[in-house]
Amino acid sequence: MGKFKQKTILITGGASGIGKIMTRLFLEREAKVVIWDINLQQMEETISEFASIGKVVGYKVDVSNVEAIQETAQKVKLDVGFVDVIINNAGIVVGKYFHEHSTADVIKTMEINANAPMLITSAFLGDMLKQNAGHICNIASSGGLISNPKMSVYAASKWSLIGWSDSLRIEMQQLKKDIKVTTVMPYYINTGMFDGVRSKIPILEPEAAALSIVKAIERNKIRLTLPGYIYRVTRLGQALFSVRFFDWFTGSVLGIYKTMEHFTGRKK
Repeated sequence: MGKFKQKTILITGGASGIGKIMTRLFLEREAKVVIWDINLQQMEETISEFASIGKVVGYKVDVSNVEAIQETAQKVKLDVGFVDVIINNAGIVVGKYFHEHSTADVIKTMEINANAPMLITSAFLGDMLKQNAGHICNIASSGGLISNPKMSVYAASKWSLIGWSDSLRIEMQQLKKDIKVTTVMPYYINTGMFDGVRSKIPILEPEAAALSIVKAIERNKIRLTLPGYIYRVTRLGQALFSVRFFDWFTGSVLGIYKTMEHFTGRKK
């Protein structure tokens, strides 16, 4: 519990889903939590709900807006001070075949899922480098490991996030900086974001998933996949088998390629 005492944790998308649960878990660990979220009402409700547990503040931010990221980062530095841990959790998904995506769908998905984590980290990384301390946790997806139908742009954004996250980790090692990077690759989580998904592999429960992420940060884990076997099975299968066999096994045996057929997503 002592690792996060009086540390400042920034969580994007912190007013709902696993972001909200992580907010509570860090407050229980005596950390100070800064929420970034685009939904002002949900953010205010979250702050009100958790105010009795510890110090939590919120900033309404559209992380697809570069200027908003930069301006809000400066406000956080002035209002709160040094940010010890960044959790890039905000994300969106558009469950359509690629040809059905609008230009706006493509741009917005990449802005939020791929660009925002880099730009947010960039806004705070200079201070971490000066203090030689910090931790960056990037919530990617198992969709960044398997090219799933009806989530092509989402998969592209998460592949991008995984690649950047791991490169950043190695850069910090080369520079001999005590800045940790954790890349998280969960399967579907039952938060509403993927409502309608049908899966032979059990869909993850939010509380357990959030706790696993917090513990991974506590332990300075490089990589977290949920469930744990996803990364090993995927990478081993892709290495050992032909593309056609891997597609057959993933699509027909595991049924992963059909999981998005009844996708509805979170209700507006």
